[in-house]
Amino acid sequence: MIKIDIPGRGPVNIHNVIFDYNGTLALDGKPAEGLKEAFEVLAGRVNLYIVTADTFGTVKNYFKDIPVKVVIINSDCGKTFKKNFLTKLGSEKTVAVGNGRNDAGMLKESCLGIGIIGPEGCFAGIVNACDILVTSPVHAIGLLLNPDRIKATLRY
Repeated sequence: MIKIDIPGRGPVNIHNVIFDYNGTLALDGKPAEGLKEAFEVLAGRVNLYIVTADTFGTVKNYFKDIPVKVVIINSDCGKTFKKNFLTKLGSEKTVAVGNGRNDAGMLKESCLGIGIIGPEGCFAGIVNACDILVTSPVHAIGLLLNPDRIKATLRY
């Protein structure tokens, strides 16, 4: 568990992190450099989930040796699927990380929404749906591993 005292919100106990895959963790189905190592460290603190339609069919192979649960979206509406998955885990104890239109709902409803503006770009609505924007998934994980960064960014 990761404990963060978010300015203006109070203490949050994070038990889970949900990641989108393509555009968030990966470009054209290939994960960002340094991601596996960062995941291994983060997995020692929280439960990790990748929720994806897996457009390129690569996610399970890349993360087979990493302690992360891969959930393939089996629905035509990824937005609804992701938001429902967040609700099942408990939005008050789950961080969401994403870049796409179908991530906006889970970003907004999670206890902390982190948007990624990477090489694929991001849905413009992400800016209003999340708490923090970063430029790589490794930076997002760095925030969670160093909670004082979150406090500094969200301070009034």
